[in-house]
Amino acid sequence: MNLGIIGQAVGLFAVTNIDDILILSLFFAQGAGGRGEARRIVLGQYLGFAAILAVAVAAAFGATFLPESAIPYLGLLPLALGIKSAWQTWRGRGDDTEEDEEGCAGGPRPLEVAAVTFANGGDNIGVYVPVFATAGVGGMTVYTVVFLVLVGVWCLAGRFFATRPVVARALSRWGHVLLPLVLIALGVLILVEGGAFGL
Repeated sequence: MNLGIIGQAVGLFAVTNIDDILILSLFFAQGAGGRGEARRIVLGQYLGFAAILAVAVAAAFGATFLPESAIPYLGLLPLALGIKSAWQTWRGRGDDTEEDEEGCAGGPRPLEVAAVTFANGGDNIGVYVPVFATAGVGGMTVYTVVFLVLVGVWCLAGRFFATRPVVARALSRWGHVLLPLVLIALGVLILVEGGAFGL
């Protein structure tokens, strides 16, 4: 196995996914204390990233499931989830006892995490495709394996930050406000940067 390709894969993943650590930390904080929440978040992260890899690998072989003009509209996914989360927060304000009884009901579902991961990584597809196309099947396999290992590392980092006492206190106090804001901002950013709706 070529150490140069592994190093390139690590660098490419880190550069294209650095913002995921913040989003994962918010998800882990939102689901803190819920039974099986960490498993659901990790599953969602892997589902979303596997979808990104599947589209990038297919495109590297010449198949285009997702026209380039459609990528900016992926911003609608985190935007919708952010609005939904903001609505739930606003509707549930002052209902702390109800939230405690529901337990893990307040945490994100795997498909919600996957949708945010896929939308946030939609622009990564454009970076991965030429790299995969020039790497060949062997190189593409190395990239894929390294990326999937690093998704787990990213999940651990997100959980680590969410459980640090200072960060955990801040997230438990403000996470219910931050998560919708981050998701809405992410959605708007993807839409605007991609020129969706003529923005």
